[in-house]
Parts: sequence; structure tokens; C-alpha cells
Amino acid sequence: MTSHTAPLTPAQVASLRQILERDGFDFEAKEHAVFAARKGKLNVTVYQKGPKVLVQGKDTEDFIRFTLEPEILGEARLGYEEIVQPDLFEPHFGIDESGKGDFFGPLVIAGAYTDGAITRQLMDAGIMDSKRITSAARIRQLAASIRATPGCRTEVVAIGPERYNALYESFGNLNQLLAWGHARVIENLAAALPNCPRALSDQFANPKVLQRALKQKGLTLTLEQRTKGESDIAVAAASILARERFIDWIDKTSSAGGVRLPLGASAAVIQAGRELIARHGADALAKTAKLHFRTTHLILGTPPPAADPS
Repeated sequence: MTSHTAPLTPAQVASLRQILERDGFDFEAKEHAVFAARKGKLNVTVYQKGPKVLVQGKDTEDFIRFTLEPEILGEARLGYEEIVQPDLFEPHFGIDESGKGDFFGPLVIAGAYTDGAITRQLMDAGIMDSKRITSAARIRQLAASIRATPGCRTEVVAIGPERYNALYESFGNLNQLLAWGHARVIENLAAALPNCPRALSDQFANPKVLQRALKQKGLTLTLEQRTKGESDIAVAAASILARERFIDWIDKTSSAGGVRLPLGASAAVIQAGRELIARHGADALAKTAKLHFRTTHLILGTPPPAADPS
């Protein structure tokens, strides 16, 4: 094992820092982190969100067994995940998306099937929520590991900007569009693995929205939706696959158009949109961006509709 994460309480964060200081770790500043520490090839980072600790490096397993669990967590969990979190190891589909909050690029929804053996392999490969991975190279490396894992059936649905804009106009609501995409991924996975009993999705709206979309497709498997669904390995794997397809699209389109398309919906995005129009005309925006975002009006200098939801 070379990577492991665990939630912490504020008191545990303080205790962990004292223990790392005691054991001679070197501390360094890191974005979004309470602290980050290194000793040899072992890295320990406590992130503000959660808070949670990420342990990485070849000594990860020893650190968990002999320091983190006995001195901080107060319980032995490594190697006992099947007992502590049995649902992680039961056969199910995990679904997640990428690109929802990005002005440029597609909306990508992905799914992955896992069971006990697959989950253990993915955990050993370091699979985690894609939002915690800042390197595109690492995303692609992990995505390749997922696809190479025996028995791990995957599905990716990428809705390019032109198709996205047409669907958004048809649905009139982003949550309805997301539910349609999630249901399509589950439908495709269920066609390949009809005996899978359950699907888990990161919750993005009222659970009934996705439940209705599945019912319309005649799907009867059990659907679970929860916030922070990426703590499930199948959902984390789906998030990585979705992110890979999204960044691949961004890189390819940026290169083809000669304008780097930034992520998010920042001032840099507005500038890129204006440069894109200057080079390729106003139609280029509909081919690269989600037009219902308020960012469209900021780029074009037009007033947004009063009911614009984005």
C-alpha cells in the first residue's frame, strides 16, 4: 500500500502534528492543507476539508499500523475494511461526473462496477476521489489502472458542449440533465452486468430526480445516493474516469483552437472566451462552452436573463 486516507477530528489533527514533530518529520506549506510533513519517502498531509489525512509513500502501511491507528485513530482498521465498511466490497456500480462547474468543456458522467476483489485491487492501486488529485498525469495513470483491473466494467458518457446546450434547452434544468446522464450510464452498465443489485451515485439533487430517470428506463436495481459518495471506491474510480475524459477534451480542443481553455468560470475563462471569439467567431463559443452559464453574458457583454440559474 502506497496511499491511504482517513477522516480526522480537529483534536486528532492536533495530536497527529505533535506526533510527527516528535518523530522528526519536516513540515512544509501546502495549498488547502492544515499541514504537510515529510520523512524520507513518506508524506503525510492533513487537508482542511474534512479534515482528513492523506498518507503516501512506500512506508504508508507501517505508518498506518504503528502510528496512525494506535496513536491517533485508536482502532485497527487496515486490513479489516470488509468488516468495518462491508458495503464497499459488495457488488455495485459507482457513478460520478466531471465538468459540471466548468464553463468550457463537456459534461462527462462515468460509472464503474466493483466487487470485493476489484475493490481491494483498486484500493491497492491508490484510487481516490479525483478532486484530490491535482496532476493530469496522475489522473491518466490511475484511469489506466482502473481499466486494467480484471472484472472492473466501466462506462463513460461524454456530452460535448453542442449536445449539452441542446439538452439543457430541452430539459430546462441542470439536475434533470444530470439525472438523464447518470441513468444512461447505469443503464449501459446494467445491460452488461444485469445481476448487479445496487448503484451508488454522488448526490447532486433531490434523490427522486434520478429515481424517476431510472424508472423511465425500466431499471429496478437499488439506487443509493449520498453526499461525499467519492469515499466509495467505485464512485472514486468513476470520478477518475470522468475527469480523464474531461481533461483530454480540454487539452485536445485547446491545442486545436490555439487558445488555452481554463477550468472553472473565472476571469481567465472570460478572457479565453473573448480570445476564442476573436480568433474563430461567435459560433466557437457554442462549440466549446456551456452557454447557460452567466459567464456567457460576461464574455459577450450582454445582460443575463433575470431567471438565469447559473
